Amino acid sequence: MPRARKGAARTQARRKLLREARGYFGTKSRLKQQAKVALMRAGRNAWRHRRLRRRNYRQLWITRITAACRMRGFKYSLLINGLQRANCLLNRKMLSEIAIHDPATFDVLVETARKHSSVQHAKAA
Repeated sequence: MPRARKGAARTQARRKLLREARGYFGTKSRLKQQAKVALMRAGRNAWRHRRLRRRNYRQLWITRITAACRMRGFKYSLLINGLQRANCLLNRKMLSEIAIHDPATFDVLVETARKHSSVQHAKAA
């Protein structure tokens, strides 16, 4: 009796691979080996770029907060330090949204940070 050589399982695996590579250009969507390589690369880049996207958003939020602070004659680092000392648990995303959509509230936050800033304590001592 001849040896069984995977049979239907091999075809199903190939179909699954090519289904995942659908939409890729040229042989990457038609040939098993090229599709496999393309999928590995796509997965690696997707993983890397998910982290890059988070990094870019954080940079954007910090830039927005910095601009809003400068308009009020204050520094970003002092704002963050003052808010931490005041136990204000707002993250950078929320701070940037407040700076854009509710400037009056951001003014209050800047004043709070100014009161609790470490530079303020250094001058008093």
